[in-house]
Amino acid sequence: MVEQVAQHAAMVVHGEAWTIKELFTLPNEYIYWSIQIVMYPFMTGLVAGAFVLSSLYHVFGVEKLKEIARFSLVFSFALLPVAMMPLMLHLQQPFRGIHVLMTPHFTSAISAFGIVFLTYASIVATEIWLVYRKYFVETAQGLMAMQNRSNIDSFRMMVFQALTLGAWDISEEAVEKDHKACKIMAGIGIPVACFLHGYAGFIFGSVKANALWMTPLMPVIFICSAVVSGVALCILTYVIVQEIRKYLARSKMARWAREADAPKAEELEAVKHTEVMISSNYLLYFMIAAMTLEILDLIFRGYTQVKSWDILREVIMERDFTKIFILQYTIGNLVPFIMMILPGRTVRRTTIATVLVLFGVFMMRYNVVIGGQAFSLSFSGFMDYHLPIIPHDLETFKEGLFGALTVIATPFILFYFINMFIPAFLKEEEKAPH
Repeated sequence: MVEQVAQHAAMVVHGEAWTIKELFTLPNEYIYWSIQIVMYPFMTGLVAGAFVLSSLYHVFGVEKLKEIARFSLVFSFALLPVAMMPLMLHLQQPFRGIHVLMTPHFTSAISAFGIVFLTYASIVATEIWLVYRKYFVETAQGLMAMQNRSNIDSFRMMVFQALTLGAWDISEEAVEKDHKACKIMAGIGIPVACFLHGYAGFIFGSVKANALWMTPLMPVIFICSAVVSGVALCILTYVIVQEIRKYLARSKMARWAREADAPKAEELEAVKHTEVMISSNYLLYFMIAAMTLEILDLIFRGYTQVKSWDILREVIMERDFTKIFILQYTIGNLVPFIMMILPGRTVRRTTIATVLVLFGVFMMRYNVVIGGQAFSLSFSGFMDYHLPIIPHDLETFKEGLFGALTVIATPFILFYFINMFIPAFLKEEEKAPH
């Protein structure tokens, strides 16, 4: 019995390792939602925003965005599994997370998220299959026609045969039907993608006990900032990948670069410039909407001055002033906005602006999640979050810097392997799906 008491006393309460308290706080008050809960709405926002960018071509017929739209669709598919990864890392019992999907009901917000997430994943997978079905069939037929197949080629043949799902008809009528169905799925996917991330804002906005989170604008703010971050990440990643392809095209290092009809470095640069410039125009529109809503919410709070405004004012205007007004609004919103509206905009300047935009959206998530827990429920004390840098156990690894970096790196690793079977850049020009 004495040993059990000693072991219990030695256990660290979840949140105690990274919470710094000041003035009066209740004994059981800690910052329970740490960096992984910051990463959760950030990553789901990237998923939704990437899909919206791909829909600009598939639904609205913006022909000049064809290549980056296909790239965004595949990248959105790579981001999908990572959307729930921060929650799994944050949970004390991650294996219980599957219960949300096994026992669905709409009386629980987190359970409804499971239904929406599966629906959205099905839509994205279906749209990718419709876009790439012809490629799957042609690749499978080419591998089947090979006389001396290696083990790798035999494996690829089985994979592509499975990806065709038995639909081998690639006539013009069949491909046209795929394009029409793709447009329908993309149209359905836009509101589902918005609802997917609006749910994250709904979770925070419906917490009545927290004065900073409870606002009906929270879901809308989250949706707009999600589109901003997703479009910015797709532009940034697209530029980096195109630069790598340009290098491979010049050096003839890749197999595709040595083919006779391989695109030249000059062609890749021209396509990159056109698509990045057009995409950044849409990014500006979404940034204006997101910035307007965030500022409107802040003005509304100051104007109404509810009972909790005194503590909120101290948190927003004093303690978190640098994080909110310098890092989020100035560096993450105002500076990239000015960079993109100035004349003579270049791809390099746009790329730097997208990095700052991603930083600004991340700081918005950080200020909402951590800032909402910065004051005690008694309105008499404050808490600060100390991000664990060097992990000394599994808990501080998951809830620290390395856990966040793991989440950030995972979609790029998945994209690398997905691109082997679902290439983001196809050589043949497909007919527009509309």
